[in-house]
Amino acid sequence: MAVADSRPKLLVTGGAGYIGSHVCKAVAKAGFLPIAYDNLSAGHHWAVRWGPLECGDLIDSGRLDEVMRRYRPVAVIHLAGLIISSESVVDPAQYYDSNVAGSLCLLDSMRRNAVDRIVFSSSAAVYGEPETTPMAEDHPRRPLNPYGTSKQMIEQVLHDYARAYGLRSVSLRYFNAAGADADGEIGEAHHVETHLIPLVLDVAAGFRPFISIYGADYPTRDGTCVRDYVHVCDLATAHVMALRYLDHSVGAHVFNLGNGHGATVREVIDLARSVTGCNIPVRVEGRRPGDPAVLLADPTRARQVLGWKPSLSSLDAMISSAWNWHQRVLSRAQAAQ
Repeated sequence: MAVADSRPKLLVTGGAGYIGSHVCKAVAKAGFLPIAYDNLSAGHHWAVRWGPLECGDLIDSGRLDEVMRRYRPVAVIHLAGLIISSESVVDPAQYYDSNVAGSLCLLDSMRRNAVDRIVFSSSAAVYGEPETTPMAEDHPRRPLNPYGTSKQMIEQVLHDYARAYGLRSVSLRYFNAAGADADGEIGEAHHVETHLIPLVLDVAAGFRPFISIYGADYPTRDGTCVRDYVHVCDLATAHVMALRYLDHSVGAHVFNLGNGHGATVREVIDLARSVTGCNIPVRVEGRRPGDPAVLLADPTRARQVLGWKPSLSSLDAMISSAWNWHQRVLSRAQAAQ
């Protein structure tokens, strides 16, 4: 796509990934031209459909400056980074290098190129073990792993850059992203899948023999962990609202993105059985270290300040859209292997 496109440009780091591609579709619908900046280590070329793809790493300052100068973005949406909590415990250096050092390179390129607005993909992992549920933005932040710590560090950097340099930022603390684009154009396709819903759907489709339940003795309604699931398209919409918010707001701001209610692991599996019509064998295993019994968002601030209200909040909508994507694309691809 030509640079001459008259729409205001947005640099979307990680724009070829699961959430990034949905964000690109949402911002394009809102009148922006998304420039996906991605090294394709986890993203996919086929997921870049609403603007150009510029391949590059965050730590490559020269490449970042080249892309910034070429497109002159009005803002950055920063989604690039490593996301597997357990992996971050085994190799923290990789996470601090990619997530923290990479973000610093991005922010410094923004300063050099006079880009003063950023929407950052943060995480509920900054909270750690909940003291109260649901959790509001002022809940204590005590991350349980280097992944969560890296997100917390970047949030702090954004606050410091706001005070020192006038950078405007919104950090969006995602809870559990789920679902897929209603048109079936894009969806979840990680090289190493760790998320519950796509793993369950892999079992339904016959690509895995069973789904593991890690701990069935938690103090919850059926003994399994409760998590707050939010549709990826609702997450994408929140990024557009955050950009609009920065039009008239200075400083650094944080918002939870969740529905405020949760589902247990067994409830997810049972609903997946209903949606797919397939048997989904389970195997109960021991608890994983660091897994809280309940993680729920208090999304009040996002509703009141951004005007964000999830429109696809039912778990049925999330699993159904994910299954549609799984059937239309992933099943064919895996069967061809």
